[in-house]
Amino acid sequence: MKTAYIGIGSNLGNPEKNCLEAIDKIGRIPNCEVVRVSKLYRTEPVGVDGQGWYVNCVAAISTGIFPQALMERLLAIEEDMGRVRDGRRWLARVIDLDILLYGREIIHEKNLTVPHPLMHRRRFVMNPMVDLAPDLTHPSLGKSMSELLQDIPEDGQFVKPMGGR
Repeated sequence: MKTAYIGIGSNLGNPEKNCLEAIDKIGRIPNCEVVRVSKLYRTEPVGVDGQGWYVNCVAAISTGIFPQALMERLLAIEEDMGRVRDGRRWLARVIDLDILLYGREIIHEKNLTVPHPLMHRRRFVMNPMVDLAPDLTHPSLGKSMSELLQDIPEDGQFVKPMGGR
């Protein structure tokens, strides 16, 4: 079994409900168990203008599924929840699920790169990662999640914890 970290985000409909529904669906994937979930965060959209703010979190899962198969399951959850992909990046979305880390593996395949190539530049990923695993070392950058978060400027990446969880 491997520990994988899944980035979860939404800014359409009821974003908080969408994130919680996605966590539930991830937990129903055969051979996957949601072990822990970070706080939910209200986050400023990054890289685009004119979108509603997101709700983001990270789930730590224990899984025996290979990374490509896990990604296929996550894409199926997105589709089931109403996500439409049209090839454009960073559009508003009902749900977005990304494999951030999969054990200590470094993967470069056609449709999957792990660690997620932008995770260390995004406060909306690193704040929840620090909730779950502050001392975990990034497999290719050699820094802890806490150190990586400290390296990200706050400007244009406002992140605020929400109540609950």
